[in-house]
Amino acid sequence: MVDEVLLRSLTPSVLAVLVRRGADFAAAEDAVQEALVDAVRVWPADPPRDPKGWLVTVAWRRFLDATRADAARRRREELVDEEPAPGPAPAVDDTLQLYFLCAHPSLTPSSAVALTLRAVGGLTTRQIAEAYLVPEATMAQRISRAKRTVSGVRFDRPGDVATVLRVLYLVFNEGYSGDVDLATEAIRLTRQLAVAIDHPEVVGLLALMLLHHARRAARTAPDGSLVRLAEQDRSRWDTGLIAEGVEILQAALARDRLGEFQTQAAIAALHADAPTAEETDWVQIVEWYDELARLTDSPVVRLNRAVAVGEADGPRAGLAALAALDDSLPRHAAVAAYLHERDGDLATAARLYAEAAHKAPNLAERDHLTRQAARLNARRGR
Repeated sequence: MVDEVLLRSLTPSVLAVLVRRGADFAAAEDAVQEALVDAVRVWPADPPRDPKGWLVTVAWRRFLDATRADAARRRREELVDEEPAPGPAPAVDDTLQLYFLCAHPSLTPSSAVALTLRAVGGLTTRQIAEAYLVPEATMAQRISRAKRTVSGVRFDRPGDVATVLRVLYLVFNEGYSGDVDLATEAIRLTRQLAVAIDHPEVVGLLALMLLHHARRAARTAPDGSLVRLAEQDRSRWDTGLIAEGVEILQAALARDRLGEFQTQAAIAALHADAPTAEETDWVQIVEWYDELARLTDSPVVRLNRAVAVGEADGPRAGLAALAALDDSLPRHAAVAAYLHERDGDLATAARLYAEAAHKAPNLAERDHLTRQAARLNARRGR
């Protein structure tokens, strides 16, 4: 049985070795995927003493075989005689370069996520396709286009850490589909990035992921319906992940280089720290949302801030904060419905819950909002 986690953890460093030796990204990535297939076939009967070195050697030979067979790429023929002698793989790790390459600004967010999962995460095209609920052929085309786009890109200046982090956060928010848990995968990749680069926002994102992931088991009822944060069974929260997330966050905040992911993690930590929903420190959460709004100037942040204001200062204060925002914002109707319900206006709240359900981006959220509308209509009927 092959250790799949080991294979996936070695994938980016093996790919980086080939790229550093002169292979273009697309050809190198194909060669590494072929080496991984060989490893699954060979390792159970003959496990290597140096797994990374084995993968590098086999992937390089695969790349050279493809190069020799491709007459249109004669400019690479000089690489044929450069195969290094067998031995331990070098300790140099260019994984960080792969993160920046996969988050290249010329790629769409969906392509950047797919390429990151393939090149850095070591997932197969089939696994990525299943996670995104698209045909494998569709995902293969998306990845091929992305590989062609970044082939030949050279890094002559520092990459954009913020873009890499947004790609990882997109992966995390996809959650779970098929046989790949993308939330767990995003945490693994972010841990890896935190080793490769010393940056407070990298560990800020890691803390945020851990704190959100700690509540995962309590987010859905046995029938699959969503459970609101205030109604979750907090005994089901993972206290180990919460403790780790808080410790990582505190170390990041101590560096006094505040960023949006650290700020979001601070808000998540305050939720995690409250023994009950009623004991949540909403005043401090509002203060952190003010800081986050200053950092991002995001209308979505201001939307979430309106909820916090409604909890800290009462629903009418929350509605006043909401009134300053564009009502076409995603989840605006759902927030308005919640605040109107808290203010006792059940008719308006029921109407807005129904409106929000119609606009919901996924079935689970639509079902949850529809239930809220039905609950209030039943109360009004009584």
